[in-house]
Amino acid sequence: MTATDGGAHGAHEGPAGDGRTGPGGDTVAAVVRQWRAVRPDLDTAPMEIIGRINRCAALLQQAEDAPLRRAGLSRAEFDLLGALRRTGHELTPGELARETFSSGAAVTKRLKQLTERGLVERRGDTRDRRVAHLRLTDAGRDLVDGILPEQLAYESAVLSGVDGPRQDELAALLGGLLGQLEGRLDALRT
Repeated sequence: MTATDGGAHGAHEGPAGDGRTGPGGDTVAAVVRQWRAVRPDLDTAPMEIIGRINRCAALLQQAEDAPLRRAGLSRAEFDLLGALRRTGHELTPGELARETFSSGAAVTKRLKQLTERGLVERRGDTRDRRVAHLRLTDAGRDLVDGILPEQLAYESAVLSGVDGPRQDELAALLGGLLGQLEGRLDALRT
């Protein structure tokens, strides 16, 4: 197992196996030390970045986004509602899938639930009955507008241990990495 798996493997946890690190760094640092001990011939530097990104993502997902949970929404559902709100116009399910980096099947399932809750409404295309156009209802817009400030405050609290200039630096670095990956990830998979 590598550090890039999100840090779920017990070999890099604290002495009690409880996910805490021992002296000398975070869980990924422990994994890297172990790999260096058994395979000193390998450059483990990528693990220090990818592993930490994956571990951060896993921990953030475990936090369950309290404001969203109180509103009865998952992060994925909020992403769909947010995409409809921030674009300011109707979107097709395919456009929503692209906007939210989701599969078409996942978007269809979430849209069904959000429509049943009265947060999203569908309008058929006048020229092609196979196409649906989706928009927020007034209740959906009010929900997004009400939750967003609270969600941003929650996310700010999560990041409060990193001072402002370092947050800016981290955002820029992650933005650069994301831009590169979005531009060439398909080539890396082959």
